Formats: sequence, structure tokens, C-alpha cells
Amino acid sequence: MPRILLTLASLSLILLLAAATIGFAMGDLYAQPRTSQTQTLMRWHFLTGLVAALAVVLVESVIVTYFIGTSRWCKEVIETYRLDSAAVQASNRLKRRTFPWALAGMLAVIGIIALGGASDPATGPNTKAWADWHLGGALGGTAFIAWTYFAAWNNVLTNQRIINQLVAEVASIRRERALDHPVGAS
Repeated sequence: MPRILLTLASLSLILLLAAATIGFAMGDLYAQPRTSQTQTLMRWHFLTGLVAALAVVLVESVIVTYFIGTSRWCKEVIETYRLDSAAVQASNRLKRRTFPWALAGMLAVIGIIALGGASDPATGPNTKAWADWHLGGALGGTAFIAWTYFAAWNNVLTNQRIINQLVAEVASIRRERALDHPVGAS
């Protein structure tokens, strides 16, 4: 999971930065007349931002799903092999610590989108005041989303150590009980 998380998080951050770069390239939409190039950049900014937002929600959802699945897996392994339940408790603590960050990351990208919609000149008059809010929200939100990924990354690495420890304990028990021999072997 750590490599998958690193890859997906990097991709979503690259998409967020691409959307920001396109947004900067548009310039001030309120000070200059709209050209076909500006219209094209607006369309690309919107689409890139939309894909980036979906990528952020995907990454945060993968994080949540990972902790749901692994904490359940830990519980089943502990019960099956009658191991110390400390690993389940540790995994559940990590899950509970990570969920708020994942949810906050999803809400942050929704906030960026909402501010972008409020600042879009095509949505009506008097949207210029929202442009600075969208810029600040996009920059701050991107930094915050990167922080949520970092927090989740640390918790995934810690959880991975718990899983590796359980796998080693189970392998040892299976060797002691001769459970790894093929069926019918003597």
C-alpha cells in the first residue's frame, strides 16, 4: 500500500498544481477582454481542476478503505490464531487517527471547487471578489491536502509494520503446527 499511496497522492498533487498553473496562465479575467485563448485556458482549468478533485477524493477514499480492510484483517487473524489483541487495538487507533485527515482532505477539495465556482465570471456579475478567495483557498487547500497525505502516509507505514509483525507471527505458528505442508505429503 505505501507505494500505491505514494503514486496516487503524487498524481493528485500534480493535477492540483497543473490546475493552478493553468489558472495563473489565464491572468486576470476581470481586467482583460476574453479571447479565444483565455476561453480555452478557462475550460482546461475547469477540467483539470475537476479531474484533480476526483483524484483527491479517490486517494482519500483509498486511504479510508485500506484502514477499514486492514483493521478487519488484523481482527480476524488475531481471533483465528489466538494472538495478543494489542495489534488490533493499535490498528484501530491508527484508523481512527487517519479518518479525520482523509475527510478533511475531501472537504478541502470541495471548498476549493466551491470557491472556484463562486469566482467564475460566467456564473454572473459580482464574482470578482471571490477570485482572491479561490486563489488563497486553492493554494492553502493544496498544501493542506498534501499534509493529509503525509499524515496518512505515516499511519500507513506504522500499520504496515503491525501487519508485517502479524504475518511473521502467523508464519511461525504455521511452521510449528506443520500447516504449510501440501495436502497428502508425509
